[in-house]
Amino acid sequence: MPPRTTPTERQRRLGSELRRMRVAAGITADQAAGLLGLDRAKVSNIETGIRTISPERLRTLACNCDCSDQAYLEALVAMAQPNERGWWERYRGSLPAGLLDIAEFEASAARMRTVHIAHIPGLLQTSDHALQLFRAVLPPLPEHEVALRLAYRVERQQVLEKAGPPEYVAVVHEAAVRMQFGGAGVARAQLEHLLAVSERPAVRLLVIPFTAGTFPGSGQTFNYLEGPVPQLDTVQIDSTHGPEFLSGQSQLAKYRTHLDWMERIALAPQASRDFIRDIANSL
Repeated sequence: MPPRTTPTERQRRLGSELRRMRVAAGITADQAAGLLGLDRAKVSNIETGIRTISPERLRTLACNCDCSDQAYLEALVAMAQPNERGWWERYRGSLPAGLLDIAEFEASAARMRTVHIAHIPGLLQTSDHALQLFRAVLPPLPEHEVALRLAYRVERQQVLEKAGPPEYVAVVHEAAVRMQFGGAGVARAQLEHLLAVSERPAVRLLVIPFTAGTFPGSGQTFNYLEGPVPQLDTVQIDSTHGPEFLSGQSQLAKYRTHLDWMERIALAPQASRDFIRDIANSL
């Protein structure tokens, strides 16, 4: 198969996991090339996500690296399998690649946890709410691109509507709940939508009230996407220049600790719904 010109973040992640496995075993790239029957350049390209690796070669590498974690190995093999073209590929070339990477990770996540301080999570936004955000981008987006991003956002939300959706835990600060993007009418409709979605079995919505006080990560918005095994979890951080992805084990542990702390201090699901309903009724 010819090399890719623009590997996705998930494809790069597979490559980095293979490199991590090889380096931990003390195997050089030249030795790996010999084991796999490839030249060194192709091994380098596999480890950067530019080239694919067959499940057979992946198992050979893992065997020679003494990888004894079968769950981890099978998860890597699943990542290496050729997949059907994802719906997000229709937007490639029209939207930033980082946005498409988010959808790809969401589609393969076993569980999702997210923290939002000043915004409603994208998967829980109404179209009117999302429009207000897309029209507040600098530099301003042309209307056709606003419409494109809205269509993409709506398709992303279908991950929570499919049969057997992943568990979705959303921690939202009171600041986000009280924001009136688009005015009181849009804000009220957004809160009513939150209440409706929070009743779904797979969705757990938790509100951190102002009175909860200090907590770690209070200035960040991030998504924690759980893979089939903890080693393949991914953290996605929002920034003004696009999404960033973290996968270092110490980074993952830190964000898991942040989430655990926030979930502990947040209101319980029913109390969160009552809290949101009171705010909606006051608008």
